Amino acid sequence: MLGRVAKAMAHQLFGGTCFLCRGAAKTGLLCRGCDADLPRLAGECCPRCALPAPGGAVCGRCLSHPPRYEATIAALAYAFPADALIQALKFRGELALAPLLAQLLVERLTALRSPDWLLPVPIARGRLRDRGYNQALEIARHVGRATGVPLAPQLCRRVRETPAQTDLPWDRRAANVRGAFEAGGALDGAQVAVLDDVMTTGATLDEIAATLKRAGAASVVNWVVARTLPPN
Repeated sequence: MLGRVAKAMAHQLFGGTCFLCRGAAKTGLLCRGCDADLPRLAGECCPRCALPAPGGAVCGRCLSHPPRYEATIAALAYAFPADALIQALKFRGELALAPLLAQLLVERLTALRSPDWLLPVPIARGRLRDRGYNQALEIARHVGRATGVPLAPQLCRRVRETPAQTDLPWDRRAANVRGAFEAGGALDGAQVAVLDDVMTTGATLDEIAATLKRAGAASVVNWVVARTLPPN
């Protein structure tokens, strides 16, 4: 279903032209070559934070400083050309990319236990006003339809404006988002999947997980389109 939606939108908006290289794309938004170039995460990763880990074991960082979320599923590495797609959706209003990014994520979610709710990461009110949309919500709409997990943006809201995480050094990001979120009500043992476009340090997702658990959530997992990997 989701794949058909992405293909129909691609044909309507781009007329069979690849979004990335502008070559011919018979189906979907990307040509076969650009699709093959996407940095899909297929190797062994830490189940908690989705960073590379030998044998797919929990990494040393998650063992020594356990995050408040239980698991992370990521579809892509945040590297070219995946970063170009995400930036086009996030900063240039290319909303037709949302179903494509959702489809890439859904492909990684097969055979997983379905959570009770799907929460897109909320963005600041001022940023939403300037941008006109929340890119995580746009992706989550399609993921929710494809997986059958109910979309629930009301579960958490951002209550404090903060500088963009991308503008800060990694070691300042956790403090930047501390206390920035508030749960929308009691969660009473619910299992929640939190969806974001990019996970870098995980500070925002960790703070949201802590917020949801204070409201009674039993478990929180991250569903992210792309994961920033450490430099080689």
